[in-house]
Amino acid sequence: MSLPHARPAHPVAFPGTLRRLALACALGSASLLPLSAVNAAALAADAQALSLNLPGQSLEAAVHALAREAGVAIAADSQLLAGRSAPALQGRFTLQQALQRLLANSGLVASEENGVIILRSLNSDGALTLGELNINANSNPSSVPEAYSGGQVARGARLGMLGNRDVMETPFNVTSYTAQHMENQQSGTVGAVLRNDPSIRFSTGEGHAYENFMIRGYSLDSTELALNGLYGLAPDGHVPTEFLERVEVLKGPGALLNGMAPNGGVGGVINLVPKRAGEAPLTRLTSSYVSDGYVAEHIDLSRRLGDEQRFGIRFNGVYGSGETGVDQQSKDRTLASLGMDYRGDGWKLELDAYESHEKLEDGSPMMAGFSKLGYVTKAPKPDTNILDGISAKQISKAVVLRGEYDLNDDWSAYASVGSARTRYKGFLNGTRVIVTGANGDASGETYNQAGYTHSLSTEAGVRGNFVTGPVNHQLVLSTTLLHQDIGRAATVTSKKYLTNIYHPGKPIIAGDIGSSDKTGDNTLSSFAVADTLGFIDDRVLLTLGVRSQRVRQKMSKPAYDERALTPALGLVLKPWDAPVSLYANYIEGLTQGGMVTDLAAANYGEQFAPYKAKQMEAGVKWDLGDFTHTLSVFQIEKPSMLLDRASNRYTDDGEQRNRGVEWNLFGSLTPSVRLLGGVTYTRAELTRTAGGTFDGNTARGVPAWSANLGAEWDTPWVEGLTLTALGIHSSSQYLDSANDLKIPQWTRYDLGGRYSTRILSKDVVLRASLENVENRAYWAGVFNDGYATVSEPRTLKLSASIDF
Repeated sequence: MSLPHARPAHPVAFPGTLRRLALACALGSASLLPLSAVNAAALAADAQALSLNLPGQSLEAAVHALAREAGVAIAADSQLLAGRSAPALQGRFTLQQALQRLLANSGLVASEENGVIILRSLNSDGALTLGELNINANSNPSSVPEAYSGGQVARGARLGMLGNRDVMETPFNVTSYTAQHMENQQSGTVGAVLRNDPSIRFSTGEGHAYENFMIRGYSLDSTELALNGLYGLAPDGHVPTEFLERVEVLKGPGALLNGMAPNGGVGGVINLVPKRAGEAPLTRLTSSYVSDGYVAEHIDLSRRLGDEQRFGIRFNGVYGSGETGVDQQSKDRTLASLGMDYRGDGWKLELDAYESHEKLEDGSPMMAGFSKLGYVTKAPKPDTNILDGISAKQISKAVVLRGEYDLNDDWSAYASVGSARTRYKGFLNGTRVIVTGANGDASGETYNQAGYTHSLSTEAGVRGNFVTGPVNHQLVLSTTLLHQDIGRAATVTSKKYLTNIYHPGKPIIAGDIGSSDKTGDNTLSSFAVADTLGFIDDRVLLTLGVRSQRVRQKMSKPAYDERALTPALGLVLKPWDAPVSLYANYIEGLTQGGMVTDLAAANYGEQFAPYKAKQMEAGVKWDLGDFTHTLSVFQIEKPSMLLDRASNRYTDDGEQRNRGVEWNLFGSLTPSVRLLGGVTYTRAELTRTAGGTFDGNTARGVPAWSANLGAEWDTPWVEGLTLTALGIHSSSQYLDSANDLKIPQWTRYDLGGRYSTRILSKDVVLRASLENVENRAYWAGVFNDGYATVSEPRTLKLSASIDF
């Protein structure tokens, strides 16, 4: 009998006495011979080798991990596994071989019954010793797709209203980074996680209060990240990773899938998935150090409670304080998050809550403009502090409730509601100076700001499967609403101050801000329907959908109330028995229409209807079992405003068109070597500009070539020792639309290693990394029109994790 590849969506448990009766019936005639005998033949029927990288750990945790990697159900009494340990398992093994090694000297045997692998022991007289049975197909009971070979990324991701989809059945380019990879890479923020992606670059640098992104050449603000599919609820500024199970990236517009982003980002969608309690209890303490003196403690607690383990609770707490890599700058950070879930019979309820505080003191890295100088000078030292003496503080808190209910075997309903409050005060941005001399002389001004955002975000829908003739259907109806009250206030220095980008002077600090006035009352609401049609045993998957979006702004003058329809089409073809998928999509993004703010314009104050960005994409995905390639070609067109000088009126006829080719790869190249990264070529062209002045020019901040490649190697001479390396390259970038200013290409390297072992019967992982090994000084990216951001300094990161 071969082991089935289909697996339960979450662990299953038989309640009470029925559990024991069901087990007795199922196993009444089961053989209790050791695995090496009769049962080995059944288990060996599925002889596909698995690429495993399991550390020495408790036997229960190892069994959960093996179930996840193999995609099978494994049943065991938790009392049988308690107190037993399993050796490290690194390399390629069949399921039989892996079980043999894990169960060696444990006194347990394995057999397969009705597609379930059962672990059990024999007492002294040969009778079966058996307690409660739990069937586990995934160590994480939430609905996230399981990890792919190597554990760095997942096999799939959430596609908004379409739910979780396997990478090979998705008509988009998606990557889902796992918590394991974030921990191993010591990625403290979402921005650090996304350094692995060649299609993502940054318009702010390390040390700034915000992390803003460029995906496929279009900007995405830090305020536009989704939390469990809902906009408006993610932490402001730097998003911490300690409470996240996944960071999912979908490249390209996603108006159908997720609705309109608050600020209309169209380059991609970044979705954050919070952690859930796993089947095995977890108490993990991580101590970390980041140069030049930042120290943090992180506690991760997880338990499932009750006779049937239906209730789960996960807590993450972080406190960190100390100096950063920017000269004299210090940071204080706290995070408290709670994730709870309950699995009923045919229903599930989840609650997430967090509160995050971050305070930066005594400085900021710079953004330097060169429009007055007319050329770009060399970059200053990466740790240069341009604004000594300033401070910034951000506070974010949110609560999210989500529920799912199975109406029957084919239909389910779901709903989510969340509330978030963020507020900030201080010198969060405006760290810009204008360079006026070849020696680095510059002038600047400071911006003292304060503000808040209160968000209410909801989603509800129905999903169902049905068949019409030879066609399978997966139908989804969804509605969303995001309401935000926004307050803003700012003061600016009364006059510019003189400084130097290589030897900064003391800035003039703007005065106190006072209270924040309400400046925004915005509501985004939508309704969407999508159907995925499966033909020829789902070898052809066609997704058709449309979303009706409404955008309302009460505080704008005049008030803004516009509607737009955004359709999408996705196609996946699996023409061969080989694991190859061909895919294509047409999808639109949505951005709030621009407002004419030029006082001299004939149509001053006019606000346009929402802009529709349009993407066409095609590609191929090849899953080699342990290693996957994705090759994509895409085109995105996004409208913008331009001025018709003859009539002195602005119109919405401007346009930027980005065309590109992406090659992404991830997985285990060999049992001991894992790769993650890729290469992107992008031609970002201004196709319609005012008077045609800049037509054909390259859009600012978009390198033609970007490459990221990370590697991990499990050394053969020291068990548990893994060495890592990451290389990042960007070709030159224009600073301005006129293409008069350009920053040169750059390449940086990160090196690291980790050691997994057991000390006093506790699992311990020691990690070390050195980022920007050469401490290279370079202009890393582009902010707005004409400003370059400086590189990050060489940074040492150390951490130690202990499981109690």
